[in-house]
Amino acid sequence: MFNALLVNKDDEGKTSASVTEISEDMLPDGDVTVAVEYSTVNYKDGLCIGPGGGLVRNYPHVPGIDFAGTVETSSDDRYKPGDKVVLTGWRVGEAHWGGYAQKARVKADWLVPLPDGLETRQAMAVGTAGFTAMLAVMALEDHGIKDGPVLVTGAAGGVGSVATAILAKLGYEVAGVTGRPDTADYLKSLGATQIVAREDLNETTKRPLEAETWGGCVDAVGGEMLARVLGQMKYGASVSAVGLAGGAGLPATVMPFLLRGVNLLGIDSVMQPYDNRLRAWERIVTDLPMDKLEAMIQPATLSDLPGLGKDILKGQVKGRVVVDVNA
Repeated sequence: MFNALLVNKDDEGKTSASVTEISEDMLPDGDVTVAVEYSTVNYKDGLCIGPGGGLVRNYPHVPGIDFAGTVETSSDDRYKPGDKVVLTGWRVGEAHWGGYAQKARVKADWLVPLPDGLETRQAMAVGTAGFTAMLAVMALEDHGIKDGPVLVTGAAGGVGSVATAILAKLGYEVAGVTGRPDTADYLKSLGATQIVAREDLNETTKRPLEAETWGGCVDAVGGEMLARVLGQMKYGASVSAVGLAGGAGLPATVMPFLLRGVNLLGIDSVMQPYDNRLRAWERIVTDLPMDKLEAMIQPATLSDLPGLGKDILKGQVKGRVVVDVNA
């Protein structure tokens, strides 16, 4: 028997989440059983824990869209008992039971060996958000970052925090967008050299193109903010779009694309090919300053998760919440 955060739905469609003791035979099918050590709290986790269950496909359900731990048993030759592994994506925590439990069983193809130089706690301080941030930076580099500051929207959140730290470590000038003035010092500690107030960036304008300002952008918000940013990009610059917190709509024109050659790069962290996942994790080891990573961490336990799920949906979580599932 072991502990898990189990989400259930009653006959009236109301969901509830509580730490419950479950048995290993309740785990879904898979090739590899992992003794989970750490998970994180992401926006999707808040949706899964919250009223109505959000993205959950089946009940009862264990949320947690990522985890890191140690292989216990494996029917796949690639993984042996004692191997350290990390998992992000593949609808774990949505369609398949996830990381908010002391054990998880998954397909071997979904895992990646933990790179040398990275501990399981550090891997989950990075988590899906940091993994996505690394993918976003890699995409910008592949298309060429232009001269000038690189903008990061939603900079105090999980994706934004890691993107800011990585870009600063790589030597870029970083402008962080935040709606919370109290996070300015935090963003500067990660390497941001400029703080942009969200309300200033969101000022209503009827101009589809504005002054060329940003040499690249990691956008973790979407919606109207993304539309505004597109009109401020330098010629040939790129935007890596990773988030929908601001909405799925894009009230923009084609003018940034036609007249300035702006590239809009969609980043999906869910079903990345194995080689790309491994490349991203290996670059995290070299390009993310671990002292900055430590500054992002907020520790949590399984019993904290129902409250934290609500907080992240309200935009009240700063940095990276690391869940010690055995605490």
